Amino acid sequence: MSVHGPAPFAPSAPLKLFNSLTRQLEEFQPVHAGEARVYSCGPTVYNYPHIGNMRAYVFADILGRTLSFKGLKLTHVINITDVGHLTDDADDGEDKMEKMAKAQAQSIWDIAQHYTQAYWEDVKALNIRQPARWTIATEYVPQMIAFAEKIAARHCYELDSGLYFDVSTVADYGRLARAQTEDGEGRIEAVEGKRNAADFAIWRKTPPGEKRQMEWDSPWGKGAPGWHLECSVMSGEVLGFPFDIHTGGIDHREIHHPNEIAQNQAFCCTNGLDLPANSGARVWMHNNFLVERSGKMSKSSGEFLRLQLLIDKGYSPLAYRLMCLQAHYRSELEFSWDGLSAALTRLKRMLIAVGQLKERAGETEAQPGPRFTSFLERFDAAVSDDLNTPVALTVFEEVLALKKVDASEKLAALAAMDAVLGIGLLTLDRKALRLRPKGVEIEEAEIEAALEARRAARADKDFARSDALRDELAAKGVEVMDGDPLGWEWKLV
Repeated sequence: MSVHGPAPFAPSAPLKLFNSLTRQLEEFQPVHAGEARVYSCGPTVYNYPHIGNMRAYVFADILGRTLSFKGLKLTHVINITDVGHLTDDADDGEDKMEKMAKAQAQSIWDIAQHYTQAYWEDVKALNIRQPARWTIATEYVPQMIAFAEKIAARHCYELDSGLYFDVSTVADYGRLARAQTEDGEGRIEAVEGKRNAADFAIWRKTPPGEKRQMEWDSPWGKGAPGWHLECSVMSGEVLGFPFDIHTGGIDHREIHHPNEIAQNQAFCCTNGLDLPANSGARVWMHNNFLVERSGKMSKSSGEFLRLQLLIDKGYSPLAYRLMCLQAHYRSELEFSWDGLSAALTRLKRMLIAVGQLKERAGETEAQPGPRFTSFLERFDAAVSDDLNTPVALTVFEEVLALKKVDASEKLAALAAMDAVLGIGLLTLDRKALRLRPKGVEIEEAEIEAALEARRAARADKDFARSDALRDELAAKGVEVMDGDPLGWEWKLV
């Protein structure tokens, strides 16, 4: 292989990100020169993640890829919550893990392992890069106890049910949520003895006469850590305070992350949030909801929308990734099957064009030539504008449509962009987008043989035979796509 062309494109647009804490765009300035340290709130592994959950990790992946594109050394951490998260995010109810273990009559450790593996499979299917580290909550319990001991005297008080954090002991509590009222946070269940409605559990004692599958000895009795404590400890332990960026879904902005921030303040300084670094992370970022009008997004609804359901219906997970990229991460994204189909068609068009380009480029490697500099600059400007992926996709497709340019240089420009978008178009096999819906048993070789026989029958003007072959395929779950402008020819239904 030969390499030719100018030096690689160097992104130069200032990266601006929306900080939920200050509610404004801010130019990214790393805490440590040349590095970016990012923590993302991961799943509670008591059930399968739904596609709305997975939008948060597509967003975090785009953020990480953009930071890498900018030449920064990325350290990205995602946690796995296998203890402590209650059935109500507002610090009330049973432990989600304990509840599921009882419901399925399984070990809580087996529940955690099963659903962690399912989540990791979804991460891989969506082409989300592996973080530098997965932090597992139960592996950090000694550090959680030590953290709680450090802040307990000044910021906590003990009740029969556990150790509680007094939110009045830190400045600016709730600033992230912008939800402070005279009555405090009304959605949090009252607990007898709490000083403030918004106070939350740092350590939950095992009730007398009960035994949890996950419980540890502590200075406050046998029990388990509170959900909010886990993320403060794991982010601080691995990334150090302050680190650069903390991400999560917008639902975390109201309770979980304000409580994390309060703990971080207590541990580090207790000072106010006019200096964002006092919150533990300099920038807090949140993706908006995925909206599904039928109400099947919720895990409590039974058969909810998980990635495997999309696959069972014949949709590539990458079509869902593209669907996410078509909307800005801070905008609501409405899910529909028609919308997913449109994203799949767009993905197929891209893949066909890239495939044709690869054939023309052959084995020659190159850097993007001067013809592509303006496009790469526009792409850089788009992702630097708070990760504006809809605009970045448009620029990508403009390059894809360019005529009479060097194929290898064009391919190099597309590769630089796809490294951020993470679709994997330069390595994706066309057959990967033709998934077998659940219940369809016909083999692809049988389909291709029938189509070849049908093409021969049509060439001989034997339309009766052609129609009969089409009907036979339809009976087996194969739709023949006569006149398909994409040249896809058939799909499984």
